[in-house]
Amino acid sequence: MRGAREPGIGVDSEDRRFIRRLQRREEAAFTELVERYQARIYALVLRMLGDPEEARDVAQEVFISVFRRVDGFRGDAQLSTWMYRVAVNHTKNRLKYLGRRARGRTQEVDAVPEGVLHTAQARVHGAPPRPDQEAEARQMLGIVQAALAKLDPDFRALVVLRDRDGLSYGEISEVTGQPVGTVKSRLHRARMALKAALEEQTK
Repeated sequence: MRGAREPGIGVDSEDRRFIRRLQRREEAAFTELVERYQARIYALVLRMLGDPEEARDVAQEVFISVFRRVDGFRGDAQLSTWMYRVAVNHTKNRLKYLGRRARGRTQEVDAVPEGVLHTAQARVHGAPPRPDQEAEARQMLGIVQAALAKLDPDFRALVVLRDRDGLSYGEISEVTGQPVGTVKSRLHRARMALKAALEEQTK
Protein backbone atom coordinates (compact mmCIF):
# COMPACT_ATOMS: atom_id res chain seq x y z
CA MET A 1 0.00 0.00 0.00
CA ARG A 2 2.63 2.44 -1.05
CA GLY A 3 1.62 6.07 -0.70
CA ALA A 4 -0.93 5.28 1.98
CA ARG A 5 -1.68 7.81 4.68
CA GLU A 6 -0.87 7.29 8.32
CA PRO A 7 -2.72 4.37 9.96
CA GLY A 8 -5.92 5.32 11.72
CA ILE A 9 -6.79 8.07 9.24
CA GLY A 10 -10.03 7.41 7.42
CA VAL A 11 -11.02 7.93 3.82
CA ASP A 12 -10.07 11.22 2.17
CA SER A 13 -12.60 13.31 0.21
CA GLU A 14 -11.63 11.89 -3.17
CA ASP A 15 -12.02 8.28 -2.02
CA ARG A 16 -15.24 9.19 -0.22
CA ARG A 17 -16.72 10.42 -3.49
CA PHE A 18 -15.53 7.25 -5.20
CA ILE A 19 -17.10 5.06 -2.50
CA ARG A 20 -20.41 6.89 -2.88
CA ARG A 21 -20.31 6.05 -6.59
CA LEU A 22 -19.72 2.40 -5.69
CA GLN A 23 -22.62 2.48 -3.25
CA ARG A 24 -24.83 3.90 -6.00
CA ARG A 25 -23.85 0.81 -8.01
CA GLU A 26 -22.31 2.81 -10.84
CA GLU A 27 -20.89 0.34 -13.34
CA ALA A 28 -18.01 2.67 -14.25
CA ALA A 29 -17.01 2.92 -10.59
CA PHE A 30 -16.77 -0.85 -10.21
CA THR A 31 -14.77 -1.07 -13.42
CA GLU A 32 -12.41 1.53 -11.97
CA LEU A 33 -12.21 -0.36 -8.68
CA VAL A 34 -11.11 -3.53 -10.47
CA GLU A 35 -8.58 -1.62 -12.57
CA ARG A 36 -7.23 0.13 -9.49
CA TYR A 37 -6.81 -2.91 -7.23
CA GLN A 38 -6.85 -6.05 -9.37
CA ALA A 39 -3.08 -6.41 -9.75
CA ARG A 40 -2.35 -5.76 -6.06
CA ILE A 41 -5.09 -8.05 -4.78
CA TYR A 42 -4.14 -10.88 -7.13
CA ALA A 43 -0.45 -10.55 -6.20
CA LEU A 44 -1.28 -10.63 -2.47
CA VAL A 45 -3.51 -13.68 -2.82
CA LEU A 46 -1.00 -15.48 -5.05
CA ARG A 47 1.82 -14.96 -2.55
CA MET A 48 -0.33 -16.46 0.18
CA LEU A 49 -1.67 -19.37 -1.87
CA GLY A 50 1.21 -20.11 -4.23
CA ASP A 51 -1.28 -21.38 -6.83
CA PRO A 52 -2.19 -19.10 -9.79
CA GLU A 53 -5.49 -20.85 -10.53
CA GLU A 54 -6.64 -20.70 -6.91
CA ALA A 55 -5.43 -17.09 -6.68
CA ARG A 56 -7.53 -16.06 -9.69
CA ASP A 57 -10.62 -17.64 -8.15
CA VAL A 58 -10.08 -16.00 -4.76
CA ALA A 59 -9.29 -12.59 -6.27
CA GLN A 60 -12.58 -12.77 -8.16
CA GLU A 61 -14.39 -13.68 -4.93
CA VAL A 62 -12.83 -10.64 -3.25
CA PHE A 63 -14.31 -8.22 -5.77
CA ILE A 64 -17.70 -9.95 -5.66
CA SER A 65 -17.65 -9.66 -1.88
CA VAL A 66 -16.71 -5.97 -2.05
CA PHE A 67 -19.54 -5.38 -4.53
CA ARG A 68 -22.02 -6.99 -2.14
CA ARG A 69 -20.70 -5.34 1.05
CA VAL A 70 -19.79 -1.83 -0.09
CA ASP A 71 -22.99 -0.37 1.39
CA GLY A 72 -21.66 -1.30 4.81
CA PHE A 73 -18.26 0.36 4.33
CA ARG A 74 -18.18 3.17 6.91
CA GLY A 75 -14.99 4.89 5.78
CA ASP A 76 -13.22 4.52 9.14
CA ALA A 77 -10.26 2.99 7.29
CA GLN A 78 -8.72 3.63 3.91
CA LEU A 79 -10.31 1.89 0.95
CA SER A 80 -7.04 0.09 0.19
CA THR A 81 -6.89 -1.19 3.78
CA TRP A 82 -10.42 -2.53 3.52
CA MET A 83 -9.62 -4.24 0.20
CA TYR A 84 -6.59 -5.90 1.77
CA ARG A 85 -8.66 -6.98 4.76
CA VAL A 86 -11.29 -8.62 2.55
CA ALA A 87 -8.56 -10.28 0.46
CA VAL A 88 -6.69 -11.67 3.48
CA ASN A 89 -9.86 -13.04 5.05
CA HIS A 90 -10.96 -14.74 1.83
CA THR A 91 -7.51 -16.20 1.30
CA LYS A 92 -7.27 -17.55 4.85
CA ASN A 93 -10.67 -19.19 4.40
CA ARG A 94 -9.49 -20.80 1.17
CA LEU A 95 -6.29 -22.02 2.84
CA LYS A 96 -8.30 -23.61 5.63
CA TYR A 97 -10.59 -25.23 3.07
CA LEU A 98 -7.63 -26.58 1.10
CA GLY A 99 -6.05 -27.79 4.32
CA ARG A 100 -9.17 -29.79 5.15
CA ARG A 101 -8.97 -31.36 1.71
CA ALA A 102 -5.32 -32.22 2.34
CA ARG A 103 -4.26 -30.02 -0.57
CA GLY A 104 -2.28 -27.78 1.73
CA ARG A 105 -0.24 -28.36 4.88
CA THR A 106 -0.01 -26.15 7.95
CA GLN A 107 2.59 -26.23 10.69
CA GLU A 108 2.23 -24.26 13.90
CA VAL A 109 5.71 -23.51 15.34
CA ASP A 110 6.57 -21.46 18.45
CA ALA A 111 14.60 -16.37 12.88
CA VAL A 112 14.01 -15.82 9.45
CA PRO A 113 15.67 -12.50 8.61
CA GLU A 114 13.19 -9.72 7.99
CA GLY A 115 12.54 -9.27 4.28
CA VAL A 116 13.55 -12.76 3.17
CA LEU A 117 10.50 -13.11 0.95
CA HIS A 118 11.00 -9.65 -0.49
CA THR A 119 14.66 -10.42 -1.18
CA ALA A 120 13.83 -13.60 -3.03
CA GLN A 121 11.25 -11.83 -5.16
CA ALA A 122 13.59 -8.92 -5.84
CA ARG A 123 16.27 -11.25 -7.09
CA VAL A 124 13.81 -12.63 -9.61
CA HIS A 125 12.18 -9.39 -10.68
CA GLY A 126 15.01 -6.88 -10.21
CA ALA A 127 17.80 -5.90 -12.60
CA PRO A 128 18.51 -8.54 -15.29
CA PRO A 129 20.77 -11.12 -13.59
CA ARG A 130 23.24 -13.54 -15.09
CA PRO A 131 21.63 -16.89 -16.07
CA ASP A 132 23.21 -18.64 -13.08
CA GLN A 133 21.98 -15.89 -10.74
CA GLU A 134 18.46 -16.08 -12.16
CA ALA A 135 18.33 -19.86 -11.73
CA GLU A 136 19.59 -19.53 -8.16
CA ALA A 137 17.06 -16.80 -7.37
CA ARG A 138 14.16 -18.80 -8.76
CA GLN A 139 15.26 -21.84 -6.81
CA MET A 140 15.44 -19.74 -3.64
CA LEU A 141 12.00 -18.29 -4.31
CA GLY A 142 10.60 -21.79 -4.78
CA ILE A 143 12.11 -22.92 -1.49
CA VAL A 144 10.71 -19.88 0.33
CA GLN A 145 7.25 -20.38 -1.22
CA ALA A 146 7.24 -24.05 -0.23
CA ALA A 147 8.25 -23.15 3.32
CA LEU A 148 5.63 -20.40 3.45
CA ALA A 149 2.99 -22.94 2.44
CA LYS A 150 3.68 -24.86 5.66
CA LEU A 151 2.74 -21.95 7.90
CA ASP A 152 -0.54 -21.45 9.66
CA PRO A 153 -2.70 -19.13 7.47
CA ASP A 154 -2.58 -16.32 10.06
CA PHE A 155 1.21 -16.49 10.21
CA ARG A 156 1.44 -16.67 6.43
CA ALA A 157 -0.63 -13.50 6.07
CA LEU A 158 1.60 -11.57 8.47
CA VAL A 159 4.82 -12.57 6.69
CA VAL A 160 3.42 -11.69 3.27
CA LEU A 161 1.96 -8.36 4.37
CA ARG A 162 5.14 -7.25 6.15
CA ASP A 163 8.04 -8.85 4.30
CA ARG A 164 6.69 -8.87 0.76
CA ASP A 165 4.12 -6.09 0.54
CA GLY A 166 6.06 -3.83 2.91
CA LEU A 167 3.12 -2.72 5.04
CA SER A 168 3.89 -0.94 8.30
CA TYR A 169 2.91 -2.49 11.62
CA GLY A 170 0.10 0.06 11.86
CA GLU A 171 -1.25 -0.85 8.42
CA ILE A 172 -1.11 -4.56 9.23
CA SER A 173 -2.96 -3.80 12.46
CA GLU A 174 -5.74 -2.17 10.47
CA VAL A 175 -5.88 -5.03 7.95
CA THR A 176 -5.96 -7.80 10.58
CA GLY A 177 -7.81 -6.02 13.36
CA GLN A 178 -5.03 -6.93 15.82
CA PRO A 179 -3.26 -4.42 18.09
CA VAL A 180 0.20 -3.35 16.91
CA GLY A 181 1.86 -5.16 19.81
CA THR A 182 0.09 -8.38 18.90
CA VAL A 183 1.11 -7.95 15.26
CA LYS A 184 4.77 -7.59 16.25
CA SER A 185 4.80 -10.60 18.59
CA ARG A 186 2.90 -12.83 16.16
CA LEU A 187 5.11 -11.72 13.27
CA HIS A 188 8.17 -12.73 15.29
CA ARG A 189 6.64 -16.16 15.86
CA ALA A 190 5.72 -16.37 12.17
CA ARG A 191 9.32 -15.69 11.15
CA MET A 192 10.54 -18.36 13.57
CA ALA A 193 8.06 -20.78 12.01
CA LEU A 194 9.23 -19.82 8.55
CA LYS A 195 12.83 -20.34 9.54
CA ALA A 196 12.00 -23.81 10.86
CA ALA A 197 10.16 -24.63 7.63
CA LEU A 198 13.07 -23.34 5.52
CA GLU A 199 15.51 -25.47 7.47
CA GLU A 200 13.29 -28.49 6.88
CA GLN A 201 13.14 -27.68 3.14
CA THR A 202 16.90 -27.48 2.78
CA LYS A 203 17.83 -30.63 4.73
